[in-house]
Amino acid sequence: MTGAILLATLDGVWRAELTDDGWKAARRGLAGREVTSLIAREGVILAATRQGVLRSDDSGVSWQEASLGLKPPIVRWLAYHPDISDFEAAGTEPAGIYISTNGGDRWSDRPEVAALRDRHGWMLPYSPEAGCVRGMAFHGRRLYAAVEVGGVLRSDDGGKTFGLAPGSDGKPRFGRPKPGFVHPDVHDIKVHPSSADLVWAVTGGGLFRSQDGGTAWESLYDCYCRALWLDPQDPQHVVFGPAEDVGRMGRIERSRDGGQTWEAASSGLDVPWPDTMPERLAQVGETMFCNLDDGRLLAASIEALDWGYILPDLAVNAVAAAL
Repeated sequence: MTGAILLATLDGVWRAELTDDGWKAARRGLAGREVTSLIAREGVILAATRQGVLRSDDSGVSWQEASLGLKPPIVRWLAYHPDISDFEAAGTEPAGIYISTNGGDRWSDRPEVAALRDRHGWMLPYSPEAGCVRGMAFHGRRLYAAVEVGGVLRSDDGGKTFGLAPGSDGKPRFGRPKPGFVHPDVHDIKVHPSSADLVWAVTGGGLFRSQDGGTAWESLYDCYCRALWLDPQDPQHVVFGPAEDVGRMGRIERSRDGGQTWEAASSGLDVPWPDTMPERLAQVGETMFCNLDDGRLLAASIEALDWGYILPDLAVNAVAAAL
């Protein structure tokens, strides 16, 4: 099992380590702040909050504001390009995308995203804000972003500009999308390392897959969902968190044939959960972590998916590898 992780929680940033007595956590700063997401690499931790981004250069001992250029203060998601040093992206509420190339010291807006937001009337059913960007994926010069409720965004020029993916019409309506189109209530987006064109969208109307970069979409699972993991070594192997509705009857399943068939992957759990669902799935080393929408955190070995609850005193929003 993985030895150390960082946690974005409702009460700051925590570091957890696996000991002989199980997982033990200690705060690493930002007490009293809800941290919505975090990323850590090259000696830097960036933490997203509803008041902007903060940065730590000393493993979380001290923090500084890192929001220069960020206009909306609500940052819903942070991500970094796996192949480009010092390339970070922030997704905001209202829906916007900001890029930094210096560790979060300065962010630059992508104004075409706001223009699409205003043109199509993106929205959130639980907030007065005009949609949000809550997931991003990178593959070379191809970037994708998940918009709730708005659709899938795509960049073909390394994040300089974004537009709607061809199979996403940008209209924030519920119900089944037209054949070949993705559902617009997109909660996360994943691209497989094997191909910039093999992309998955996790939506309020089910799980969708495109094999041509988002031009045409195939519905693989009719449900409500937010959480998906792709095996980086095997594009046919995925782990998924379907639910019957928002926060209701959630469970964990696995497919080994690219989503054509599914099997239960909830060993150790009493599922479906009547009043919660998987929010995010994250791999750190050989361990899979799943945070539920009620803040509880699960861990399992990736091969066995033998789940157990860990760190019950924390309400977790996101998991990242520790420095």
